[in-house]
Amino acid sequence: MPSLPAATKIVTLDESGKQLGSVQLARQIGDWQDQGIREIRFLIGAADGLTTEERASADLSIAFGKATWPHLMARAMLAEQLWRASSILANHPYHREG
Repeated sequence: MPSLPAATKIVTLDESGKQLGSVQLARQIGDWQDQGIREIRFLIGAADGLTTEERASADLSIAFGKATWPHLMARAMLAEQLWRASSILANHPYHREG
């Protein structure tokens, strides 16, 4: 894996990762922003999953449940969660909170 700028975090999507709610993910991203992190790279495994090296490089590993998802579906779900996180961090009302 190529070297990363200092202000970069790696997040893997892996079935053994933490199952974070949308608010938890938003808070993690917000905490990283507050720490000066400028870039978050998300790794989605290929057909055979992530390599040992990729898993070891992760600052955080998250799961979208225990099910196996097609790569394009995982990308769509990640995009939606990032949109939701940015909305939560911008203080838009979140209908599931409270």
